Amino acid sequence: MSTTLIIRGGTVHDGTGGPGRAADVVIENDRIVAIGPGLARDDQDAEVLDATGLAVAPGFVNVLSHSYFTLERDGRGLSDLYQGVTTQIFGEGISIGPFTPEIRAELEATRDAGDPELVWDRLSEFLAHLETKGVVQNVASFVGAHNLRMIGAGADDRPMTAAELANVTGILDEELADGALGIGSALIYPPGCFASTDELVALSTVIAKRGGMYISHMRSEGDHFLEAVDELIEIGRRAGVHAEIYHLKAAGRHNWPKMAQAIERVEAARATGQPVSADIYPYLAGQTSLGASIPPDFHDGGHEALAARLADPAERARIREAVVTPSPRWENLYLAAGGADGVMLLPDPKGPAAKYRGLSLRQAAEADSQDPVEMLCRLVEQEPSLSAMYFMMDEDVLRSALRNPWVSVGSDAQTFATEAPYSDAATHPRSYGTFARILGRYVREESLLSLPEAVRRMTSLPAGNLGLRNRGVLAPGNYADVIAFDAGTVADRATYEEPHQYAVGMRHVVVNGTVALAGGVPTGNLPGRALRRGQ
Repeated sequence: MSTTLIIRGGTVHDGTGGPGRAADVVIENDRIVAIGPGLARDDQDAEVLDATGLAVAPGFVNVLSHSYFTLERDGRGLSDLYQGVTTQIFGEGISIGPFTPEIRAELEATRDAGDPELVWDRLSEFLAHLETKGVVQNVASFVGAHNLRMIGAGADDRPMTAAELANVTGILDEELADGALGIGSALIYPPGCFASTDELVALSTVIAKRGGMYISHMRSEGDHFLEAVDELIEIGRRAGVHAEIYHLKAAGRHNWPKMAQAIERVEAARATGQPVSADIYPYLAGQTSLGASIPPDFHDGGHEALAARLADPAERARIREAVVTPSPRWENLYLAAGGADGVMLLPDPKGPAAKYRGLSLRQAAEADSQDPVEMLCRLVEQEPSLSAMYFMMDEDVLRSALRNPWVSVGSDAQTFATEAPYSDAATHPRSYGTFARILGRYVREESLLSLPEAVRRMTSLPAGNLGLRNRGVLAPGNYADVIAFDAGTVADRATYEEPHQYAVGMRHVVVNGTVALAGGVPTGNLPGRALRRGQ
């Protein structure tokens, strides 16, 4: 039976970047069938969402989401729903398939109570599971380069053999045939950082044949930022594949001037016709594990090998020295944050380091009368998955990156809800505020972007880059992922100190023709689907 939904009386920003126009949007089942003025009068039996005084746009595409497990636990995806996100993209470095026993064990070691049993072998199986279980947003994923390294060479710092590489490329091709978006690498973390440029080109050549994308947390966003940009461009050029930079940033005060040169290099590649793009989150702190402050060499062999090294006094002394020493071989987040004062601890609230939550590493060390680097080693021993925020970026540099028309938006975060137990999780304000912050701070307050351009950056630009057909633009025949928000009030509320606060200003969210947020209130509907590249 056909159902009709009309979003009435709003100003439609269709996602192409053109000016808004007064129009109604008519939806039948999961597709848009008409856009124009006065259409709400044509069907008296339709459900109507009043968008008077609101901006109407395509649903936002979160290019970089880590919500695979949080959506499995709580399919409502509220922290992103309140911002108008209708599609979540996974796969930075690691993906939920393809698996080996070692990858499965690694992920299981970080699982929270309520996380799913990792019974899948392939990425496509996990995405189908999310759809069947019920999620509010659409989901899609890259294949994690971490997974591919583990399948080939395990956690070892060595090249893959020819036979290993052949096996890995075969598995990758199967995942791509099942709809994966391409490869997502994270080259500051082991074992992904052990892959050579040539290996990444070989893998990306497989993507090129399927029309996918290579997307990367590059080897450096700091001291070797420009060299990392050059490598990403080289991989894209040699493999003949679209290449994108995850969360474009210049980390560390002395590296901030490099952003202008990085932008010039991307522009030069694009001028030759090479497809290169980037995404960004609008915050000055990043978040990752505290263990990422320890050089990759000490992670060679996996978590158990690192633990053994930390337990050895001589090796521990080497680790301590390496943490405070600049190196051409790895990304030193500790130094990029300016040392212990720039590292904010986010331990598990039920874990052994819970009392340090919200403290800087220096504050935690002083509380225990300990040297900060020794404290770092101790915390990594106690809680290997302990997370931290690293304050490394500059507001003017962020603005210079965001101005570029080839830059889209991703939260680099999980989804949460403001009630327990979800609100107990240590998180970054970007979980709740990324997209609303673009609209509130950088559109309305600073006029850095126009509203139509900001909408384009969060809709048609990423959808086109990712190969998601019939999404990202409001047009008859396209899927009905549609949002309506108050451009005069939309804003983020989350802070570093109090991150669990919903954004404001979003009024209606429709996913695949089903209303997920009406009048600013979640409906409880879970209409999200598993999306495939090219479909």
